Amino acid sequence: MRAVVCHAYGPPEGLAVQEVSAPRPGPGEAIVAVRAAAVNFPDVLIAADRYQVTVPLPFVPGSELAGTILETGSDAAEWRPGERVFATLPTGAFAERAVVPLASLTRIPGDMPYAQAAAAGVAYRTAYHALRSVARVRPGQWVMVLGAAGGVGSAAVDLARRLGARVVAAASGPEKLALCRARGAEHALDYTLPDLKSRLKECTGGGADIVLDPVGGPYAEQALRGMRRGGTFVTLGYASGEIPAIPLNLVLLKGVTVRGLEVRTFAHDAPEQSSRDMAELLGLLGQGQIAPHIGARFPLERTAEALRLVADRSALGKVVIDVSEDD
Repeated sequence: MRAVVCHAYGPPEGLAVQEVSAPRPGPGEAIVAVRAAAVNFPDVLIAADRYQVTVPLPFVPGSELAGTILETGSDAAEWRPGERVFATLPTGAFAERAVVPLASLTRIPGDMPYAQAAAAGVAYRTAYHALRSVARVRPGQWVMVLGAAGGVGSAAVDLARRLGARVVAAASGPEKLALCRARGAEHALDYTLPDLKSRLKECTGGGADIVLDPVGGPYAEQALRGMRRGGTFVTLGYASGEIPAIPLNLVLLKGVTVRGLEVRTFAHDAPEQSSRDMAELLGLLGQGQIAPHIGARFPLERTAEALRLVADRSALGKVVIDVSEDD
């Protein structure tokens, strides 16, 4: 089978597509014929050995996929070959076949296309957990989303609107801001322009109730300064490459709560909330009430280009790898 293989840590251009041996399932595992895989910023970091966890070489990168079950190992009574599924996993998605723990499988709701199912996994789970369980958003609240044209950001705009919130989207450049408005943001702010804090306060009539930040860097403090008293700031990642140092006196003076969400561990840390959130999210996806924006699609042979687009923060919404010719 074909797979993208990382033989040495470094930039996306060092990855190569090659023939490798097809995997076999062990106990509690399934082999999935991958139809589509989606690119996430951590995939870039893992390939460069800049992530929180080092993955031993060689390995197949890629953390979310959609496809059909080909084969299962033992202890797979609830799963059958041919079922349409999507999954998230640490690595292994950028290949024609992937080994997936049964516990990581989710049935694709309704007739949702494979590409959309792959694109929804990480981004929509992250955004929904952040809004529903961490920030506990309420109808009418102002939610500011940093990096709002990216994968997690565009999902957060979509979901915040669905949950009844009013959205301020922050991104860079006219094309990204136009996408944010099309996704339902009431206001779209270019965060590369001066005085983001004042512009946020002005358009919300006093400040944001909730900030979701998957970007980090210099925009985090500006967004926190533009919050209302007693608001909630949720840190989700650092796509800018810079972990911000927030002055704690701002937290004290504004009475805000700063919380973090690590989507990989959320199900373990908050199993009841995770199960509730997933059931609600799958319902919304299955009914077509929400859908990821796929800004670019690449064949498996051009996976390095797809990763570069995400690494350079040039992507609009999600970037998908079409592993097969199916949707």
